[in-house]
Amino acid sequence: MRLRTPDSGPWSTLREHLVERLPRVAPERVAEMLAEGRIVDESGPLTVDSPFVPASFVWFHRDLPQEVPVPFEIGIVHRDADLLVVDKPHFLATIPRGRHVLETALVRLRRELDLPLLAPAHRLDRVTAGLVLFVVRPELRGRYQTLFRDRRVEKTYEAVAGYRPDLELPCTVRSRIVKERGVIRAYEEPGEPNAETTVELLAHHGDRGYYRLHPHTGRTHQLRLHLAGLGVPILHDDFYPELHETPLDDFTAPLQLLARRLAFTDPVSGEPRRFESGLRLAAWTDAVGDEPNGGVSRSPPRF
Repeated sequence: MRLRTPDSGPWSTLREHLVERLPRVAPERVAEMLAEGRIVDESGPLTVDSPFVPASFVWFHRDLPQEVPVPFEIGIVHRDADLLVVDKPHFLATIPRGRHVLETALVRLRRELDLPLLAPAHRLDRVTAGLVLFVVRPELRGRYQTLFRDRRVEKTYEAVAGYRPDLELPCTVRSRIVKERGVIRAYEEPGEPNAETTVELLAHHGDRGYYRLHPHTGRTHQLRLHLAGLGVPILHDDFYPELHETPLDDFTAPLQLLARRLAFTDPVSGEPRRFESGLRLAAWTDAVGDEPNGGVSRSPPRF
């Protein structure tokens, strides 16, 4: 359950506000939920003493129904005093949202690594696997978030999708993508382009292709829409081109999209940074073998 706090109010702590806001919940139960880490914001679990923050969102981990456990581990790619870079598995949300609260990368990492102030610099869709960058020290979060906001991070994705021998690649796809609040899918419409992706074909086998994708913008579901628009939808995409419902406990067919690389100039040290995922797209490696670009030494879980 998501709750938005008022723009202003007399409460000094979130607990005081929730006790007043939720009259059907006993005050001691509100305190218990906070102590148990069942109430979180974008930065993770809140405590009994967490201050009231106006115009912010918090999520409740309700007693029932229980969240579906995501049975895959988070891989640590890099860790230092400032940054934590991880390999997020398919099916695990980056931050609390909707029905996913405790079963998110942020909440898991804060608990497993004892990093209570850990915060994400960006997000990766729940169904997409690969690199996510977190900031260890809160005072640095804005500087790393600005890198992503200002498109100063070079992102490289890889995907297994359909193959069309008549499709001329590489190519750059430009379109106007719209995502309406409360609507599950984004869509393309005529107008000034606001999304751009470079698409390369690395290899093909039968009716499948292995693609490298360079997004130059960051619109919701941009890569999935652009490949579907080319007539080569990503394998196991439940949204594009057609919407299919999949139970939350079905982990048999992960979307074959991987955030492979992140590269940028560090805003704190000024040094170049480059991180590479150790995961692989199982639909390709199971059918063909190694990735066409040589792959990596560490294999991902087999789904």
